[in-house]
Amino acid sequence: MEFINEQYKDLDSLALTKSEEYINAEPFPSASFSEFFNDEMLSGVLEEFPDLSRGSARHFDNPDEKKYGALGEERFGDKTKAFLHYLNSEPFLKFLQTLTGIKEILIPDPYYVGGGLHEIKPGGLLKIHADFNKLSELGLDRRINVLVYLNKEWEEEYRGHFELWDIEMKNCVKKILPAFNTMALFNTTDFSYHGHPNPLTCPPDRSRKSLALYYYSNGRPEFEISKENKDHTTIFVARKGYESDLKREPKNSYLKRIILNITPPIIIKVIKKIF
Repeated sequence: MEFINEQYKDLDSLALTKSEEYINAEPFPSASFSEFFNDEMLSGVLEEFPDLSRGSARHFDNPDEKKYGALGEERFGDKTKAFLHYLNSEPFLKFLQTLTGIKEILIPDPYYVGGGLHEIKPGGLLKIHADFNKLSELGLDRRINVLVYLNKEWEEEYRGHFELWDIEMKNCVKKILPAFNTMALFNTTDFSYHGHPNPLTCPPDRSRKSLALYYYSNGRPEFEISKENKDHTTIFVARKGYESDLKREPKNSYLKRIILNITPPIIIKVIKKIF
């Protein structure tokens, strides 16, 4: 099965060519590519994409995030499984290593903790945030996010743009439409603020679908770490001048969300079966 589009097949050359641009990107190291993957293959992945509002999935419903996320590989179809296994394979890891300039060896997450299939329904959002910075089960440092969008004929007015914000939270420096076969990737640090903070306005029969891959290392540079939050879950931050970003969920709901974020999917599944 061909995964990469013909123009990008030489991943080693592409990574070397784009590395400097990636590392020096504003507001933090990042890049996006259109038509990166084999279109026929990715269309097959889209055909398998389940409705995550039905069946087993994590459902986040609070002022900061309204979205669904699959639990591990449970709801992967065969084409999805093959594709995501490729994104966790040596050739793609070597591409990421060269492109990002990260010195520490990159390690994929075959359990898809927090990653895998993501879906946002109309009205959903994900406010600007910095990601959890540790894979707590193994003590590894989160270094890179890769996002693959699966939304055909996605119009600008539907919103759902992937936004990258500056460290002072004053400006959205980069905005990416989550159109089909667009790949966005960036270095995850305590200061890489990103999200899609405006509620989706797509038709009721549409949703914002994506695949999320996270990559880790054993150790990271000190300058990527906040002194106030050395090990943390997702940290939501308010955009300057946006009153709606200051709304927060009740403390007991926030605690519940933290527990869900750090609990391995297999344990959550067992708990659900018991209760």
